[in-house]
Amino acid sequence: MVEEEKKEEKKEEAEEEKKEEAEKEEPQKEKKEETKAEVKEEPEKEKEKPVKVPAKFKKLVEEIGTMSVLDLAELVKILEDKFGVSSAPQMVAAQAPTADAAVAGASEGKSVFNIILTTVGDKKIDVIKAVRDATQKGLKDSKDLVDAVASGEQVVKENVKKEEAEEIKKKFESAGAKVELK
Repeated sequence: MVEEEKKEEKKEEAEEEKKEEAEKEEPQKEKKEETKAEVKEEPEKEKEKPVKVPAKFKKLVEEIGTMSVLDLAELVKILEDKFGVSSAPQMVAAQAPTADAAVAGASEGKSVFNIILTTVGDKKIDVIKAVRDATQKGLKDSKDLVDAVASGEQVVKENVKKEEAEEIKKKFESAGAKVELK
């Protein structure tokens, strides 16, 4: 009995091996049957890595996956406008731009700026008031931000429109501080 079972197992294994070999040979046969006219050179596609999508985003990702390229482009534009962001890649500068570069950038058509406090100057109280006006923060938070300038540049406000940024910059400069628009 044991010998019969072993024989059956060997037969099953042999059949499975034949099936695997046949499956391997089928794609090779199909390639041989193609004519030269049908064969077109295509760039090799990069291997796609499986992306793990959290459950909370699964429905959204599936819906986006069904959209056309034109719809996706329109969606990106809407999201950029709504949230004031850009999908264009940002270049990281090797060194911090100067105030002259910020003014040049403003004239080149940049519409959104970050206001960065670089130097406080002699009128610390006036600078604290300017920070409070620009950020709507409390006195303590404004003072802490101004004090932190001693250890390095501090971002006062982010994503500010050009006109508002220039107005805030003038207020800081009249208070004796130096500000950059980036």
